[in-house]
Amino acid sequence: MEIQIAVEFHGQTIPETGTIILLAASKKKWGVSLKKLDKQSGGQIGNAIGVSSFEGDKSDNIEIISPANLTQSRLIVVGLGNEPIEEAREWMKVGGRICGLVKDDPTGVVTVLVEDIGKDFVFTANYIAAIATGFLMKRYDFNLYKTKDKNVDKKGDIKTLAIACRDHRKVARSYQDFDALRAGVFTARDLVNEPGNILGPVEFALRARELEKLGVDVTILDETEMAAKGMSALLAVGQGSERESRLAIMRWNGADNSKNKPLAIVGKGVTFDSGGISIKPSAGMEDMKGDMGGAACVTGLLKTLALRKAKANVIGVIGLTENMPDGKAQRPGDVVTSMSGQTIEVINTDAEGRLVLADALTYTINTYKPRLVIDLATLTGAILVALGKEYAGLFSNNDQLAKRLLKAGEKSGEKLWRMPLGKPYDKLIDSRIADMKNTGGRLAGSTTAAQFLQRYVGETPWAHLDIAGTAMGSPKTELSSGWGSGFGVQLLNEFIAQNYE
Repeated sequence: MEIQIAVEFHGQTIPETGTIILLAASKKKWGVSLKKLDKQSGGQIGNAIGVSSFEGDKSDNIEIISPANLTQSRLIVVGLGNEPIEEAREWMKVGGRICGLVKDDPTGVVTVLVEDIGKDFVFTANYIAAIATGFLMKRYDFNLYKTKDKNVDKKGDIKTLAIACRDHRKVARSYQDFDALRAGVFTARDLVNEPGNILGPVEFALRARELEKLGVDVTILDETEMAAKGMSALLAVGQGSERESRLAIMRWNGADNSKNKPLAIVGKGVTFDSGGISIKPSAGMEDMKGDMGGAACVTGLLKTLALRKAKANVIGVIGLTENMPDGKAQRPGDVVTSMSGQTIEVINTDAEGRLVLADALTYTINTYKPRLVIDLATLTGAILVALGKEYAGLFSNNDQLAKRLLKAGEKSGEKLWRMPLGKPYDKLIDSRIADMKNTGGRLAGSTTAAQFLQRYVGETPWAHLDIAGTAMGSPKTELSSGWGSGFGVQLLNEFIAQNYE
């Protein structure tokens, strides 16, 4: 769960106690406060920097304990490199680095002193707010189910992050949007990290309903309502589970003209995926609690948009189900009829996410007539083989939409790589006895999955993001401690802000 740390902003007064973080661009490019503290210490700080390997690079830092003639317990000088940093995302990484350097302090307070360093490092309100956000992003730790030392107020725990800077009131206002982004990412991380016995489809839907408190309209369809709409593909996935499936629809109307066609974001929400009758190998199956990373992203995104009062109309739709083996479970060889009326031969019950998305996409497009639709899903292991954990796969029927998503990915740091679609791939999912089969075989597995989804979007501008390598089991980064990353919230928030507000 998210760590509760108070964030405070005040003027550039140097606190007399606690841990002080100072920024430097090289051994000689210092801010005024670092120069002042060095003079007070009789040159000890400068001497320590001079004899150390500190060069001011992005990976450099130096820690000085109980500096001479100073009341502060610790000073940490953090290098910024020699090139100007002009993206808020990069300043978030600086905040994440600072978090990694600070474990405790007797006062429970860490103060980051932010001041311009020459003409190359001039801090805007956004940059300073980004540092605070990056600190908290890295600090996240899902420890809800740890009982050892839980709720114990440990001496030295960091309770307050203080940012000393100019125009601190302006920075505090800028921080509100960044904190909305952090809150959405943390929601997505929490959902992905929850164990499958705690978070089933019904429980997930109730988490989505909590967004009503923020002004999001939430509608939840149960199995009877979905069956009445012909959503047999989604329902087939969950028929082997004792838990009922759900479809949750979250609607944020923030545009000045509420009649503007909405943007639609659709997420796969398989809260646990055993593979069904085509059961997965036992090794690593515990990770399949995260097979709802797409739905987690959609929920976190809608939270961010509501908190920052985004001026856009956005629909979030998540198909929630659990894929389990049972006497009632669907079998390989079954034929199901999707909401669109198209029939699907189920070759492998572990290719279930595309069945969920088929009905979710059809429902979204038929009901809301969106200007575009983007789906996110931890859909294929094949995307990990192709791209590893560094990029998510992007498939699209619209070049402009794809370019905008790629640009947003670069700016947000949640990167995408465009993958191919085409008729030769589409032929691989033709079935002998139905309109299509749910897998095209071993080759081009991510592409044939995307071809399957494309058959459900018609002429609507559409993009599919395969986030199997980035949403769960993700590596540690400057902004994440790993596994459940909340991937997609920052990407789509940036995409919407850049293009539709």
